This record gives sequence, structure tokens and C-alpha cells, in this order.
Amino acid sequence: MSLDSTARKPQDRLAALLAEDLDRVNTLIRERMASRHAPRIPEVTAHLVEAGGKRLRPMLVLAAARLCGYTGAHHLRLAATVEFIHTATLLHDDVVDESRQRRGRPTANLLWDNKSSVLVGDYLFARAFQLMVETGSLEVLDILSNAAATIAEGEVLQLQAARNLATTEETYLQVVRGKTAALFSAATEAGGVIADAPEDVRRALFAYGDALGIAFQIADDLLDFRGDATATGKNVGDDFRERKLTLPIIKAVARADAEERAFWTRVIETGDQRDGDLDHALELMDRHGTLAATRDEAMAWAARAREALGAVPPHEFRDILGEISDYVVARLS
Repeated sequence: MSLDSTARKPQDRLAALLAEDLDRVNTLIRERMASRHAPRIPEVTAHLVEAGGKRLRPMLVLAAARLCGYTGAHHLRLAATVEFIHTATLLHDDVVDESRQRRGRPTANLLWDNKSSVLVGDYLFARAFQLMVETGSLEVLDILSNAAATIAEGEVLQLQAARNLATTEETYLQVVRGKTAALFSAATEAGGVIADAPEDVRRALFAYGDALGIAFQIADDLLDFRGDATATGKNVGDDFRERKLTLPIIKAVARADAEERAFWTRVIETGDQRDGDLDHALELMDRHGTLAATRDEAMAWAARAREALGAVPPHEFRDILGEISDYVVARLS
């Protein structure tokens, strides 16, 4: 999911405050995605890294470090680290999902091939670990390496749960915590750790990132049914067509009668989708209020993210981070 931008948006105000740091992070990213021997690596990486993403995850690292009073340079390496991890997971995800579009552009696996996407993703993971080590912090290495493992675990869990109507909301939340929230919470926590923040502040930053990531993903899943393709970079109903069991569908299946369940079995488990099925799915979700219920859950997680910041000392960055938690769900209204 991309965050559309105007000067009024909180992430753009944050980017303006962090402009110098972000310039240095972008320079570092370009340096480290280079390869003397395999020119396809920077080609594939640049296709995603320079595709107009908002650098939200790197900004979370930088903001967390700055609000904790950090004045060194290791936060730049950590910001580049999370961007590389994020880009690597996108490359791998697009292969697994057989995606053809990301951020409104053709995916790397479509422009090149699956082998290139997988191998360049592996390269970026390796570069990420090199950057982590350069900080000299075993605690940071522990946080980010655990996040990388959790992301992979979440993706495998999602693969196991995919197209299985027995998938519960609890399993969905585990998947979301793995594939999205783990990197958000690692970014904010690592920023606090590199700044040597007190333990209670580190825990608060972790809790903020965790809740923000969950709100972010739930909102993304809802926007697949109610979003604007020009803003999200996805066509409305892409998750449905790909037979993904996201929260709105899981809630609808849980409330379905026998006839409705037969419909969900046909379109999700069997994959027999016909003209008009998306409209009928939306009708069922509206009938049972699952889109509204999903929106409520996203809003609740965003509120939890803002509340977590109560343990963080007052700072301009803290205020904007709170506004970002509100913004990721404001577009759902």
C-alpha cells in the first residue's frame, strides 16, 4: 500500500523534517544496491526502490532515533536496512503471488523473471545484514534478524492458510504480525535501541510499531474492496481474484449461511470465479457488515498505536508519529 502525498499529510511533514537524513539514507541505499559483477541487481532493485514509495519504514527508524535524542550516524544504516528487507520481501511476495502490478507499475518478475526477483531479493537480505553488523549493536542485530525470521514465518503461515475457509481471525492476525507489523515494530524499536533509550521507551516504540503495522495491513486489505486504484496501485478486488483470505472475507465466511458458504467455497477454495462474483461478494460483506467491522478493527489498532506513544517523551516527532497512525485509517472513512 502506498501513502499518497500532499504537503498536509503527516508522513510528508515527517519527510520534510528528516530531509537531510533521508538524502543520506538514499545515497547509502544506492551505494549498497550496486554490484560490480551483476548489473541486473541494481536494475531490479532500482525498479522498486525508486518507484515512488514513501520510505515509511526508514522514516520510522529515523524518527524513533531522533525523538530519543540520537546524534550519531548508525540510524542511517538501520533505515537502509529496513528498506532493503522490505524491498526483498516485496520481490519474493510478487513471485509467490504471481503478481503483475506493484505501486501502479509492472512487477520485477514480470519485467525480468522469477529467478531474478528471488535472487536479487536474497542479495538485498544479505546487504541488510551487512548494514546491521556495521552498527556494532548485538541488540539491534537481534531485533532485526528476529524480524526477518518472523516475516518469513508469516509468509509461510499465509501460504498454509491461503484459500482455506477454516482460517480464523486469530490466524489472520498472526500472518499480519509476521508479514507487515514485524518490520514496523523492529524499525521503531531499533531506532530507540541505537539511541540508548530507556527500556520503557523502547517497549513503547515497539508497541507503537506493532499496532501501526497491524492497522496499516488491515486498512490495506479493506481498501482492496473499497479503495481507489490510482491511490493504492492495485485494482479493486485484486485480493478476491487472487483468492486471498483477508479479514473482510474471513468475517463474511464466519457469518455465512449454507448457501453463502457454498459461494465462498466455489470462489475461494475451488477458484471457480465467474462474472458478477466480485459484486456478489461485496453484497454479502455489506449484508453482514464485515467491511464496517474490518474498518472498526483498523481504527482500534490505530488508536492503540497512538496510545503507546504516551510513554515516549514529548517531541515533535512523537506528535507526527501519532498523526501517522490516524492517517493510515483516515482514508477508510
